[in-house]
Amino acid sequence: VLVPMDGFHLANEVLIDLGRLNRKGAHDTFDDGGYARLIASLRAQRGDDPVIYAPRFRREIEESIGSSIPVPAAVPLVVTEGNYLLMESNAWPAARDLIDEVWFLAPHNEVRHQRLVARHEAYGKSHAEAEFWALGSDERNAELIGSTARRAERILRLT
Repeated sequence: VLVPMDGFHLANEVLIDLGRLNRKGAHDTFDDGGYARLIASLRAQRGDDPVIYAPRFRREIEESIGSSIPVPAAVPLVVTEGNYLLMESNAWPAARDLIDEVWFLAPHNEVRHQRLVARHEAYGKSHAEAEFWALGSDERNAELIGSTARRAERILRLT
């Protein structure tokens, strides 16, 4: 079962209150503690324990939807993904400590940029807005994320 970190985006309403909506996607726009607690619950899940439900992020509405990914105790492998798993602050290390292995995927910057722009456009931004977001907030996040790569068990350079 895939349990993405993206389900832990803080709600837009919360981000507005915190003054962070214009940086949505940055490390401090996630509920990292909630993510770490979910990973701990999944790690402790055994045999006939009840299903644990993880949230998912719905890009078409730009919000997380709670309890939408069922993870039965019998599932043999949980794969999680997220940009901030290798950070050394807040609750990210607690989550990382519960994960058997972390791989860092490193596409070329141009490919990453093109994919981000295409994704932003696919969900309603104009090309100019998509470029602005990809070269602004997304780029700052990518620099931070890239600085954590050395903590991964494996780095995969995508060509």
